Amino acid sequence: MSPLETVAIVVVTYNRADLLERMLAGLAALERLPEAVIVVDNASTDRTPDVLAAATNPGLQVLRAEENLGGAGGFHRGVGAAYEQGFDRIWLMDDDVVPAPDCLTVLLAQDEHCLMAVREDSRGALVEKSAVRFDLANPLAIRPKTAMVETEYGHRHLMPHRVELHNVAFEGFMVRRSVIDEIGLPDPSFFIFYDDVDYALRARRAGHRIWAVRDAVLVRQLDFDQQHDLSGWKGYYMYRNLFVVHLRYGENPLVRAKPWLITAAVVLLSPLRGGRAEARNVIRAMRDARGMRAVPT
Repeated sequence: MSPLETVAIVVVTYNRADLLERMLAGLAALERLPEAVIVVDNASTDRTPDVLAAATNPGLQVLRAEENLGGAGGFHRGVGAAYEQGFDRIWLMDDDVVPAPDCLTVLLAQDEHCLMAVREDSRGALVEKSAVRFDLANPLAIRPKTAMVETEYGHRHLMPHRVELHNVAFEGFMVRRSVIDEIGLPDPSFFIFYDDVDYALRARRAGHRIWAVRDAVLVRQLDFDQQHDLSGWKGYYMYRNLFVVHLRYGENPLVRAKPWLITAAVVLLSPLRGGRAEARNVIRAMRDARGMRAVPT
């Protein structure tokens, strides 16, 4: 790593002022401060503007959206701003994580293009859910994430110094601008869910390896809650974006056909599951995913 490399942290926030306040305090306590902290405020209606106005982080920039762009749209805008300003490394994170004081120092010691800090919860338990196996070759794997850091190692101290990842979360992912030169910005059309998976797959297809760095500690302030209502609005995005990943990156025709099979199964089972609402969601998701098959350039 060149000692002259510059770093911008990109944060996306929406109506979580208390979390954002603690997160910004954590960024201010980093032993190696970034050159910029770019916060995309997705049209928050709580006291987020007051928190940002009171923040004293060096290099703070606030980009307030006129409407909620979702996490995907927020990262597209924030990473684009950091890229246009010429920063060498861009570190992405949500408003609900706090890095250990040496986290940025540890990451910058790695001369790699794509890196991931390793998340733990407030009790110190390993909760890094980035995939170490993401199977887009097996048509029988309903969920392509078949193993993640958390399940493979159980505890941080059992991890090797670095672990290669197949996908990432935009909570602690660091990328060099040269990668953005090759693959472009995060895809805003995802809105929420799978935008980070898509970006990691694009980076790996371009020949880049992604490394989780064991000693780069990122503390998650909230527990994970992945059990979303598949008959609600989030369920639509979960289905649609999962389908997009299969259609874009499935390694054979059977894998690329999985979205249609999942759609048929959900509709058939809907009387026992989420009823008509889930069936409508998955049908709409399948229709809309077909229009997103092209990989962004």
